[in-house]
Amino acid sequence: MNLDQLNVGETGEVVRIKAKGPFKKRLLEMGFIAGARVKVIKYAPLKDPVEYELKGYHVSLRHEEAQQIEIKKL
Repeated sequence: MNLDQLNVGETGEVVRIKAKGPFKKRLLEMGFIAGARVKVIKYAPLKDPVEYELKGYHVSLRHEEAQQIEIKKL
């Protein structure tokens, strides 16, 4: 399952990052590491981007970016 498949209020645990290169490095630096818990806070009015809570802070990702993060639903 990918991060973009969660609904508002649902939580998932990062399994792996499928992205490559600088984008993968950026995600890892933001805290998207294996075992990290991510909660969907809200969708933007046009459904993109989506706000997530990760390690006590909020981050927004577009759907195509969130598709690069494999999770397991909790």
